[in-house]
Amino acid sequence: MSKRAKPGPGRNDRGAGKGKTPAPSPEARRKQIIVGIVMGAIMGVVLGALTQFWLWLPAGLAMGLATGAIMKPPAE
Repeated sequence: MSKRAKPGPGRNDRGAGKGKTPAPSPEARRKQIIVGIVMGAIMGVVLGALTQFWLWLPAGLAMGLATGAIMKPPAE
């Protein structure tokens, strides 16, 4: 049997409450989502051209939108 480790300082807290960075501005979020959509469109067009399957474009746009929404914008 293995023992379960007890949570202590520095374990599983992921820095909550310590030096929290401020939320990104709405302009930075908007720019990040636009950059993600553009990158997804480029990847969708490239994959569509390579595979001759046009449905890679919407898949690329969805992937870019998700990536842009999930990623944290760079610090200004």
